[in-house]
Amino acid sequence: MSAPTKRGLGLWALVATMVLAGCGAELEALPDAHLADAPRADAARSDALPTGEPPADPPPADLQAADTAWFAGGCFWCMEPPFDRLDGVLSTTSGFMGGTVANPTYQQVTAGGTGHIEVVQVVFEPARVSYERLLEVFWVNVDPLDDGGQFCDRGSIYRAAIFARGDAQVEAAQASVLALRQSGRFSDPIVTELRPAGPFYAAEEYHQDYYRKNPVRYRVYRTSCGRDGRLRQLWGADAG
Repeated sequence: MSAPTKRGLGLWALVATMVLAGCGAELEALPDAHLADAPRADAARSDALPTGEPPADPPPADLQAADTAWFAGGCFWCMEPPFDRLDGVLSTTSGFMGGTVANPTYQQVTAGGTGHIEVVQVVFEPARVSYERLLEVFWVNVDPLDDGGQFCDRGSIYRAAIFARGDAQVEAAQASVLALRQSGRFSDPIVTELRPAGPFYAAEEYHQDYYRKNPVRYRVYRTSCGRDGRLRQLWGADAG
């Protein structure tokens, strides 16, 4: 058997580190460029929010017809891509919601005690993509039977939830939960939470667009976490 290459050793080190660290680990010591020839998108997001600051109202000239939704599906890195792919979604931002501490940092949230959940904020144009369509995408990207976290990420900060704002979103979310329960698709109970939206706090910049900035590390994390395998088991060809 040939000796492992430097690149191979680096990749295995990355796998081991990310499995142990889980979602959110800032692994700057192993840049993607060392592991693969994949292009990197290191430029800062123009729409990313400073750490811990609630989102400002959308600029009227650009987003006057926009609405906002919030979904929790475990690691927020993995919840940005499925919504970014939708025509009519203007932006996604990883952050926190549902806690009792204002302006929390990632370290505070993961240490426990703030009550926050990792969420993705989705800004969208209802004329191009409906809230009901966002709900459909949400469901096929989560495990609705797991109330202890999602996939390899365990604990209350990783549980799945829909944070709804206003009567229309609440009614649509309730209808989607009821439809899933009545579909007979699962014999186990649906335990995904439906909660009122509250203050949203953006996570640190290195979390934003993580899958674009660090494609190799993202793929390693997602695969090692068992996310795609579990989603296929739950949703079959519809899996996100």
